[in-house]
Amino acid sequence: MSPVHTPLAGIFAAVVTPTHEDGRVDLDAFDRILVFLAGAGVSGFCIGGATGEYPHFETAERLVLIERAARRVPAASALLVGIGAPSVRHVFELGCASVDAGARALLLPMPMFFRYEPQDLEAFALEVTNALRAPCLLYNLPAFTNGLGAETMLNLLRTGEFITGLKDSSGDPENLGTFRTARAGSPWSLLVGDDRLLHAGLEAGWDGGISGIAGFCPELVIGIYRSFVEGRASEAARLQGLLDELIDHVAPFPTPWGIRIGLAARGVPTGPLPLPLTPARRQQIADFDAWFPEWLRRTGVGAGSKR
Repeated sequence: MSPVHTPLAGIFAAVVTPTHEDGRVDLDAFDRILVFLAGAGVSGFCIGGATGEYPHFETAERLVLIERAARRVPAASALLVGIGAPSVRHVFELGCASVDAGARALLLPMPMFFRYEPQDLEAFALEVTNALRAPCLLYNLPAFTNGLGAETMLNLLRTGEFITGLKDSSGDPENLGTFRTARAGSPWSLLVGDDRLLHAGLEAGWDGGISGIAGFCPELVIGIYRSFVEGRASEAARLQGLLDELIDHVAPFPTPWGIRIGLAARGVPTGPLPLPLTPARRQQIADFDAWFPEWLRRTGVGAGSKR
């Protein structure tokens, strides 16, 4: 029988990885981002995921970030760590370091670049989680890694002793009902990974979300969650409409450029973007920078935020 786990619930901000001009991780800027997000009241922090651009950084750099985040995340907040890497060896290294640092849970994305069969992915997930012996969330990220089908995820949730939940970034609304029904009292953590489905996920009985938008506009995403759990359904739906509007203005940028651009617009710069900027991209950023402050004023989002 699998051990009993307390499900994660709330809004967990996906944290970007700021850099210096030479591409090295900017640890001081990383600290400022954590302070900004903590001041907004997020339930926890997720580092090392797609929003953190994990393929861009060496394992040694990521180990430093894990240790630093563990020391700086407020005691009442949960630290979630993505442990995706190009090789199983590096996945284990990141996972062990995260466990030692006190991470509440590990996020396990599937291998990237090469395509694998579902049974390969099951074998990978079971071997990693059984070896780490720590709470692990399946991280379904089909836009960037091998995607997990619903049947494979359910098999893993039912058979993996240390697989305690799911972050689903597929954007597939059918998964909301499928996993709500399949959970049937099991202590799985079901977390929405596509911000457009946050309100629908809460209505379907999911526990919250790991949100990229919360990485630069946490007040809005937290507002949806709090409104929903407090029974203010119309307010939650209204705020989801604002979230959709914001996503429309972020979506033209490569993931997670929009989150880093949004942070800079709020006075929390994250350093240069990873590719040279074309004139068209510079114009897109200028357009966003002109639109976003007016949107904040018009909507009242972030009016009382701390920096």
